Amino acid sequence: MIAKPPSGPATEAALREDLACAYRLIAHFGMTDLVYTHLSVRVPGAGHRFLVNPYGLLFEEVTASSLVLVDADGEPAQPTDWPVNPAGFVIHSAVHRGRANAGCVMHTHTLAGMAVAAQADGLLPLNQISIEFTGRVTIHGYEGVAAEDNLSERERLVRDLGDKPAMILRNHGLLTVGATVAEAFYWMYYLEQSCRIQIAAQSSGVALSLPPVEVVAHTTNQFGTGSDKGWLVWQALKRKMDREQPGYRA
Repeated sequence: MIAKPPSGPATEAALREDLACAYRLIAHFGMTDLVYTHLSVRVPGAGHRFLVNPYGLLFEEVTASSLVLVDADGEPAQPTDWPVNPAGFVIHSAVHRGRANAGCVMHTHTLAGMAVAAQADGLLPLNQISIEFTGRVTIHGYEGVAAEDNLSERERLVRDLGDKPAMILRNHGLLTVGATVAEAFYWMYYLEQSCRIQIAAQSSGVALSLPPVEVVAHTTNQFGTGSDKGWLVWQALKRKMDREQPGYRA
């Protein structure tokens, strides 16, 4: 029998393992940008503290113990021999601080994601996977590298994201939010798949067929939401990593 999602907040140890697993999975599915971009998760306790990757490790090298605890400004809140990239954490800190339910934030620079981010119409409802994002993905205009010299962008980024689980950063990449690592990864995996499908369909050279508006609305409503979003597939993915890359738990 498959256990139900745990009730109550996860421990820091459990969050470290989940986030390290997510880093390995992002690498496994080809969604990395060398040592750049971040996945972050809020830890329990007072203040805004988050776990993030040490700057310089490939995602496939990240382990639970190598994750760095940082404060809301991306500064280390624990002893560490690894540098942390505060400028790269600007996006994450904005979302974590601006959304009470943003337990986990994921940001990627993928070929398909950046290609769709460069398109005026954004993500199209071309298939059943992408239709789930209808009304659930927003767009944030490009303002340059998200760095400490433009901290006012934080407010606009949070405003543009609103209460949605996904956002396309124009001319930049993809971002997803979840109450848990499982939920944020679910949204990121399928947002990436939607972008890959769109680029493949557009590359075919034939006219694209979009479902009628009423069918799109009906299909979107058929997809559920909730605190256990992605939990079932997450358990399967962790079993996969336990078989193939158990070192993530170290």
